[in-house]
Amino acid sequence: MTWWDSLAELLSSPLMQRALVAAVLVGAAAPVVGTFLVQRRLALMGDGIGHVALTGVAVGWLVGSWAAASPADAFAVPGAVVAAVVGSVVIELVRERGRTSGDLALAIMFYGGIAGGVLLIKVAGGTNANLMSYLFGSIATVSTADLWWTVALAALVLTVGVGLRWVLFAVSHDEEFARASGLPVRLVSMTVATLAALTVTIAMRVVGLLLVSALMIVPVAVAQLYARSFGRTMALASGLGVVVSIVGLTLTWWNDVPPGATIVVLAIAVYAVGALVRPLVHRHRQEDDPHPEMSDDVLVPATAGEDCPPATAPPRR
Repeated sequence: MTWWDSLAELLSSPLMQRALVAAVLVGAAAPVVGTFLVQRRLALMGDGIGHVALTGVAVGWLVGSWAAASPADAFAVPGAVVAAVVGSVVIELVRERGRTSGDLALAIMFYGGIAGGVLLIKVAGGTNANLMSYLFGSIATVSTADLWWTVALAALVLTVGVGLRWVLFAVSHDEEFARASGLPVRLVSMTVATLAALTVTIAMRVVGLLLVSALMIVPVAVAQLYARSFGRTMALASGLGVVVSIVGLTLTWWNDVPPGATIVVLAIAVYAVGALVRPLVHRHRQEDDPHPEMSDDVLVPATAGEDCPPATAPPRR
């Protein structure tokens, strides 16, 4: 069989068609939200939400068993959405009020969420295979219903994340400046937290709850090596997320390897190569730039369509 025949067989498989669509949506949406989390120095927030989402999955399993639903995990995704959103809002409130550090709140969510999820899934009659598919992803579990959930939630995340990116960035970059500017800081912060929660739930079938944070953060880290503005960082990170998701998922068609782990390893490999190549690119840019000491982000864009600078940038005169 030639590689062309193998590719045609891959694209004709209903299972892979669903998985590829889900991978594209997750790869595009996750880095968009990750860009805001990196700005807020909450890169590990996705991990905490992922652990809490596992409890929501388990509660969905319990509801499905009581309702004799078919399949048994029919309520897993709705349960994960509710639990993830509630958990993200709680951690944002704790962080905002300053009663305890964000790291401590994340640690509590880590341990309580994962322990509760494992326990409840066992009580609901789930198996280790079911548990592993949610923790590390499994393309075999992407059903038509899961795909529709992924499409709807990814569309919401991309619409809000891209459409309100400058408002979300202003609050993520400097809350005090945003508050002084009259922006609804609490509402915007809750929006970022909710977007992170929704991203975790749509990605759990592809990369798994334990690895979704990597897909949210690593493409952003790669983009920051080369992009000179927030808008370009987001666009490049989203594109990288799509590429590594498709390539990683395609590799699992020919090799019996976990898709989530493969996608994350590919993303980290891209980061390693990008970090090695960056000095060469940076040197070339300095030769072409008459003022290399000045960042392109220090000027306010003349039109609304251009990239927005940091909130602390001086106005153009």
